[in-house]
Amino acid sequence: MSRTDSKRDRETPERPELRHADLLSRWMDDIVRLPGGFRIGLDGIIGLIPGVGDAAGAVVSSVIVGQAARFGVPAGVLLRMIGNILIETIIGSIPVLGDLFDFAWKANLKNFDLLKRHMGEASVGERGTQRLAYTIMAVVALAILAVIALVYLFVLMLAKLF
Repeated sequence: MSRTDSKRDRETPERPELRHADLLSRWMDDIVRLPGGFRIGLDGIIGLIPGVGDAAGAVVSSVIVGQAARFGVPAGVLLRMIGNILIETIIGSIPVLGDLFDFAWKANLKNFDLLKRHMGEASVGERGTQRLAYTIMAVVALAILAVIALVYLFVLMLAKLF
């Protein structure tokens, strides 16, 4: 496989502090090339584990949001990044169809692109934005766990009925 296989492969971050987020987004959403050129990542594979897979993927995905907050990305962009993770996690927790969605949505690549685009729009020392982002991430993590638990319980109830 050559480095020019996809547009994504040709784009490397110019700033060294973005390398970790770039690698994480690629591993989570884009590491395995399937026949036909479609790429999947560990996020979709982890999401196949009932109950905990989507929650674990969301926790790993939140690392990029945390880095974005540390780099001073504006709060509105952070909320959009968290929204990408929420969409992937909530829909991904639906058995079968959610797993297929998980492979296609690629929240980590979307969030890394948002991070690159908005890097440095606020000062790195903006503690208010960082606190807001971390608070929102904690609330979102709890909400994700609650939604996954509810979906899991719903599936168990359906299984007992049928």
